[in-house]
Amino acid sequence: MQQHDVDLEIIVVDDASEDDTAEMVAHLGDARVRLARNDVARGESGARNRGLDEARGEWVAFLDDDDIWAPTKLSRQLAAAMAAGCEWAYAGHVTVDRDLRILSGAPPPSPEQVLERLRHYNAVPGSASTVIARTRSVLRVGPFDPTLKRTADWDMWLRLAHGGPPAWVRAPLVAICVHPGNMSRDMTILFRELDEVAGRHRIPVDKARHYRWAAWEALAAGNRREALGYYARAVKTGDVRSLARALVALLNPAYARRARRPMNCQADAWTSEARAWIDAHELNASK
Repeated sequence: MQQHDVDLEIIVVDDASEDDTAEMVAHLGDARVRLARNDVARGESGARNRGLDEARGEWVAFLDDDDIWAPTKLSRQLAAAMAAGCEWAYAGHVTVDRDLRILSGAPPPSPEQVLERLRHYNAVPGSASTVIARTRSVLRVGPFDPTLKRTADWDMWLRLAHGGPPAWVRAPLVAICVHPGNMSRDMTILFRELDEVAGRHRIPVDKARHYRWAAWEALAAGNRREALGYYARAVKTGDVRSLARALVALLNPAYARRARRPMNCQADAWTSEARAWIDAHELNASK
């Protein structure tokens, strides 16, 4: 892992896999990299919690195995958190496909916007890969909840937010890979957990927004009937704008799929900045 201007330890959590993870870590020959293996699979939250148990540093950061960090990600976030006096921080991101072609990306909301919106949906941009937090703060609020399969990140950010706002770095420092295997695709579990998060934190979850998002994901996967069902559920919550979205789904069902194609991602300053370090990452990986 190439990270500039930071001292770090890297804990690779092997969640009872049957691949060659252990051999790969041993082959690195780097004392900063340690392997923690779960003999029984604990899932995403269980793996992160194992990493937290093993961590010795003052700050912790999370990196899913299909995401990539810019080489200045940690140093810039640490500087932003220290300057703002915050216990956690997030950065901007782009989404990429398996070939690291950029699909989308835009500047994230401000910390003030994140705090306000967090009561309605998971407003922290990207995934846990965009976040760092002071270890003591994570220990104070408790580990990721392994009973939440799709909303554990949101639950954690809500708990951290009780202790104070996050800092941010307004730059695309994370590339998040989207593919059919992403865990967030299972919408049935997601909608079941929304009520749990709402009750636990006593917040007015924006279900219409989640239905719209589910509909968009269904369209991108080519499931028009499923998308229309989610738009109908959004309309039932009072979101009349979803009637127009449902009409688009009927008349132009390929719209979402076209929006996911790399050639539709305009080369603006945001994506150009990300493209520069992603290209450098690919070059280094090929050596």
